[in-house]
Amino acid sequence: MKVFVTAIDEGSLAAAARVLKRSPTAVSRALNLLEAHVGVQLLHRTTRTLRLSEAGQRYATACKRILMDLEEADMLAGTERSAPRGVVTISTPPILGEDVLRRIVDEFLEKYPAVSVRLLLLDRFVNLIDEGVDLALRIGNLADSSLVTTRLGGDIRRVVVASPAYLSSYPRIDEPGDLAKHQIIAFTNFGFNSWSFTPASGSTIPRTVQFSPRLTVNSVRAAVASASAGTGLTRLYSYHVAEHVRDGRLQIVLADAEHPPLPAHLVAPQGRMSVPKVRAFVDFAAPRLRAQFTRLAAEAVRVE
Repeated sequence: MKVFVTAIDEGSLAAAARVLKRSPTAVSRALNLLEAHVGVQLLHRTTRTLRLSEAGQRYATACKRILMDLEEADMLAGTERSAPRGVVTISTPPILGEDVLRRIVDEFLEKYPAVSVRLLLLDRFVNLIDEGVDLALRIGNLADSSLVTTRLGGDIRRVVVASPAYLSSYPRIDEPGDLAKHQIIAFTNFGFNSWSFTPASGSTIPRTVQFSPRLTVNSVRAAVASASAGTGLTRLYSYHVAEHVRDGRLQIVLADAEHPPLPAHLVAPQGRMSVPKVRAFVDFAAPRLRAQFTRLAAEAVRVE
């Protein structure tokens, strides 16, 4: 099962062999034995690529859960229960991982030489149990679930920004409806053709602004770059633009109409927090992440 899961994660038998410190022949033999044991083909294999069969997809999900349970059992039964070791798999949104979490991971690896980190920069929802992930860094209010959460702060805003040069060339923006007179850079995660704002005074109905974007992108960095260049207004999380706001390259508008700030959390499946490597990372990273989010919130101040 470990060979099977590693082969899926690495994408090829050769890569799996390097990670497992086995020969490609040994890896291939192990997969053949596994398929013979379960009685179905799990993988469609070529010399360079692997593709899961339909049965393989179901089996992979079960394997990841089983391997996580086995690791927890080994840790709890082992004589070195308090010694962090092994690989911690962490999922995070790409920009948050690159600009915030990665530095903390580097410091953690220096302090814990027996632990390795697999950092997954994914702009999608990850099922931690099905995908064999120990921890995820998530933004937003969490639905009730069996996940164990560590709150990291609650000052992440959804902000509308543009460059000072752009704002000086277009009509003043005093309320969400004024956006109809402007050019919009739509970031796909925040809506292709509409943005929502808090209700107007005396109303309980959120204000929704419809638009036809001049530019649509699926990259935070592209949206920030185009807004900084004066192409139009875009909407992103405050940590995406904190540095640009601090330096005056971007200005925040419609701050009074923003929805309440969102919290950030580290989340883990039930039982993972008892594994020393996971507990060590949370204890190490949580205070540093809180400090980072506090700093970024201070940088992304209202500038109109």
